Amino acid sequence: MTFLFDLIKTICLGIIQGITEWLPISSTGHLLIFNSIWPMLPAEFFDVFKVVIQFGSILAVLYLFHHRLNPWDKSKSEKEKVRTYNLWIKVIVGVIPAAVIGLLLNDIIDQYLSQNFVIAVTLIAYGIIFIIVEQHPKKPTIKSIYRMDYKTALEIGFFQCLALIPGTSRSGATILGGLLLGCSRTLASEYSFFIAIPTMFGASLLKVVKYLTHTGMFTLSQLVLLLVGTGVSYVVSLFAIRALLNYVKNHDFKVFGWYRIVLGCFIILFFYIL
Repeated sequence: MTFLFDLIKTICLGIIQGITEWLPISSTGHLLIFNSIWPMLPAEFFDVFKVVIQFGSILAVLYLFHHRLNPWDKSKSEKEKVRTYNLWIKVIVGVIPAAVIGLLLNDIIDQYLSQNFVIAVTLIAYGIIFIIVEQHPKKPTIKSIYRMDYKTALEIGFFQCLALIPGTSRSGATILGGLLLGCSRTLASEYSFFIAIPTMFGASLLKVVKYLTHTGMFTLSQLVLLLVGTGVSYVVSLFAIRALLNYVKNHDFKVFGWYRIVLGCFIILFFYIL
């Protein structure tokens, strides 16, 4: 019976991950809040679970954009292959800041910042920022990743570092950075998808290695939960990515800003006032 409840919980967490990873509303924040209400035990396992299931979201990006991301596609001309290699270089450049800072501060963040109040404050703060940015939109000067230079890619990478604080949202930070640096909404969203691949893969690998080093091997039931959570995250991400790209063609991000503010206020009310 306990495993059945854990399985239901895992499916719920996979759905939350698949939806919130790509929307600028903080997947980690939502997962931590859900776990506060319905805890997954032991706590050490949830700490690695919430990161590893992101791998399903990565697979969704690789599937949906496999043609654009595959430099060895035989249907591509030599020029197209070179452009694909350049795309990957921009992705790697954008990952460097978060990779360095994340390795240095990972333990501090887990220990001191993974708190409901921190999540609530960052949800509200960046919600307000999104609304302000969209109230005074900057005319996009970069509409294709192939026209983005390496300097812009690196600067967006520094914005991604903001997402090391739970509640900020990795996609939200990179999209916000892209908008402020002159990228179109579609480009900012797509680059957020691409930069997630090495970022989330590295974070998942780091968590697994740390877990195995300090805690030991996963049990069979834990492996099943990881596979189910990852699979659900993958399927849901396929729909979430398509939905976001369709949405940003004709809409701005203000609705996500308001959602963040309402959710942040609800968290403070629920956990600290009521």
